[in-house]
Amino acid sequence: MTAWQDVERAEPEFARRVRALFDAHRHKTIATIRAGGGPRISGIEAQFEAGELVFGSMTGARKGVDLRREPRFALHSATVDPVEGAEAQWPGEAKIAGRAVLTSTGEQPDGDRFHADITEVVHTHLNPEATLLVVEWWTPSGGLRRAERE
Repeated sequence: MTAWQDVERAEPEFARRVRALFDAHRHKTIATIRAGGGPRISGIEAQFEAGELVFGSMTGARKGVDLRREPRFALHSATVDPVEGAEAQWPGEAKIAGRAVLTSTGEQPDGDRFHADITEVVHTHLNPEATLLVVEWWTPSGGLRRAERE
């Protein structure tokens, strides 16, 4: 089981940048797996609480049904376009993938509540000169890695 605090301990500066992107906007996007195996994209709110990444689903919502059946998910921060002429200032975007662990059920007034067992964290941004796309990713087994692309 890998919690957000494990990412923070392993790579504090990387985790700070990723969290800032997730905290910058209230709404995120989550990908779940439909019963037939296809993807489902849904809007969601997610928070970092006490070293955990947590999110919920209203009682009966399809994303919660998906996660109860197949817990794999991918969560994406809000995406903003780089400002023309100031591309180097673009903060990028972040993604967190893992398995949703049900911590309370839809029998509660506010629906299902999950916390993330994290398998991958990604930060995509530009280099300081805004000439290369930089992809940094962290996994529990591989640590932090980096690739640059033109």
